[in-house]
Amino acid sequence: MTRPVHIMIVEARFYAHISDALLQGVVAALERQDATYDRYEVSGAFEIPGAIRIAIEARRLEKDAPLYDGYIALGCVIRGETTHYETICAESARGLMDIALEHGVALANGILTVENEAQAIARASIRDKNKGGEFAQACLGMVHLRRKFGIG
Repeated sequence: MTRPVHIMIVEARFYAHISDALLQGVVAALERQDATYDRYEVSGAFEIPGAIRIAIEARRLEKDAPLYDGYIALGCVIRGETTHYETICAESARGLMDIALEHGVALANGILTVENEAQAIARASIRDKNKGGEFAQACLGMVHLRRKFGIG
């Protein structure tokens, strides 16, 4: 019998109301699949890859550290008046992709990158676009792919 899927959710709290809505969609999708999860908070999207990398390293060094089958990054970056938006979007995405490729982990990039708050709310809402649910499904799909190849 296969053990239940266990996911690490790392949530940027800079736009807490957006993160809360995304989380609602993620949790609903994970619970429908009987997956369990641990939730960790960081300040912003830029910190998410580092938090995931810390968890991976902790597991490598200490076998009592939590074992995660997959990782979901949740957050939101809204365009402002400076180039900060481009930097945060590009570097958080690059950091997540580097982790996924280097460590071969199931990882969903659930960091919304939008022009304005209305777009973020529509994408995050479980009653509208429910991107949180989509991010959870993406992660679970990768977990199942890893298991098909005998990893995890």
